[in-house]
Amino acid sequence: MTWVREMVAGDAAAVSAVRVAGWRAAYAGVIPGAYLDAMSVERDAALREERFAAGRAAGLRDLVAVGADGRVVGWACCGPRDTPGAGAGSGAGAGEGELYALYVRPDLLGRGVGRALLDAVHDEAGARGWGALVLWVVEANARARRFYEAAGYRADGGAQSEEYDGVPVREVRYRRAAGDSQSGPATPRSLR
Repeated sequence: MTWVREMVAGDAAAVSAVRVAGWRAAYAGVIPGAYLDAMSVERDAALREERFAAGRAAGLRDLVAVGADGRVVGWACCGPRDTPGAGAGSGAGAGEGELYALYVRPDLLGRGVGRALLDAVHDEAGARGWGALVLWVVEANARARRFYEAAGYRADGGAQSEEYDGVPVREVRYRRAAGDSQSGPATPRSLR
């Protein structure tokens, strides 16, 4: 059973461990190995702690998936699309939200953790009255693209590139209108 709850400041190190492991697993061969090797859970945790309060003030919502043993196994962050620092081409659509991040411990991929987090993000979007959700995904990340497509997201033609150690990595934008149907049963979750 996976539970989803709001992140608290004390979750920063666990979230960073999931994020760094997720990057290394998902982007091997896409982002330069030296960049991935240089990622540090400790530095990332310090950044998460620094951004946590500011993100809340800007309307971001950080959610964590927690396994039966109480350990954080996934993380998602969403907020209004016009949040400062959202990146190139993020011009706000009226009443739109954005999924800024979703990571799952690599050994738990395909077990419903990501789906539980995404469903919680969709609940948040409904509660905030967003008409659509957008997200950016690395174009070469076929697994993530299939995951979002199965949840009703479609590429909308938006594209941008980020550079990692001088290597451009193309990202494509996906969109899901509020109320779009989802496929498959959701993993049990509880927002507490």
